[in-house]
Amino acid sequence: MAGSTGVYPVFNNKFKIGINGLDSVEDTDMKTIADLETFSPSFDNTVEEWTPMDTEGWIRRLMTGKGFSIDLSGKRNIGDEGNDYVAGLVFKTGKDVETKFQWEFPSGAKVTFDCIVNVSNVSGGDSTNVGALEFSVMSNGKPTYTPAT
Repeated sequence: MAGSTGVYPVFNNKFKIGINGLDSVEDTDMKTIADLETFSPSFDNTVEEWTPMDTEGWIRRLMTGKGFSIDLSGKRNIGDEGNDYVAGLVFKTGKDVETKFQWEFPSGAKVTFDCIVNVSNVSGGDSTNVGALEFSVMSNGKPTYTPAT
């Protein structure tokens, strides 16, 4: 789908997580996460405002910082490397929840970044539901954006 134009189904977005934490430097370290159903990106921007005398009361602004997170949810799939890696972080803290993440857009562009993985649900739900996997990946530093070719 690289280089495509027009509308697209959401399932054309692709996600991979580094299963060796921040040491995930090889392509083989990056694994898809089976059975994801939804995702919701959120961008946090820091904007400083000031009102100098020469703008006659009109505010000036400068974006001085950025961050983002992606909330993902799906089903717990035991035996899938990506799904198992995320679920295995549920009781960990500190550097143990830092890894690399990649989001490939339907256009073929990619953003790769170091992140904190915040697991919020492993296997929960109603008795007749398939066990859930819910987590957020939170950017940790500047991402690398690669445009579509």
